[in-house]
Amino acid sequence: MKPVNLSEKLGYFSTHWDPHVIADYNENEVMVVKIMGEYPFHKHEETDDFFYVLEGELQMDIQGEPSHTIKAGELFIVPKGIVHRPRATSEAKVLLIEPKGEPNSGDADREAAPKTRI
Repeated sequence: MKPVNLSEKLGYFSTHWDPHVIADYNENEVMVVKIMGEYPFHKHEETDDFFYVLEGELQMDIQGEPSHTIKAGELFIVPKGIVHRPRATSEAKVLLIEPKGEPNSGDADREAAPKTRI
C-alpha cells in the first residue's frame, strides 16, 4: 500500500499506444498510456473499456455514431461488444483499467501491446 504518482510513471516512457501497468485492482490492471494518432476500430466481447483522460484530449469514434470528445478530467466507458476507435491529434495521457489478460487490441488485427509493469 503506497501512493502511485501518475505523472512520475508517465515520465518513464515516451512511446504511444504502449500501456504500462502501474497497479492491480481486484482482477484488473490499472495502466497509463500515451496516445497520438488513431488506433484501429475494434471491440472487446467480454469487457467494457475504461478511459480516463489525464492530459490532453481524445476522440472516441463509435461505429455508426458521431465521435465523442473526452477532455482532461473526463472519463468514457465503451460498453462490451461496441466497435470503437480512440484517436488523438496531439498527445493525450490516459488512465486505463482492464481485466488482467485482456488484450488492448480487442478483436483488431493489430498485435496487442505487452503491458509492461512500471
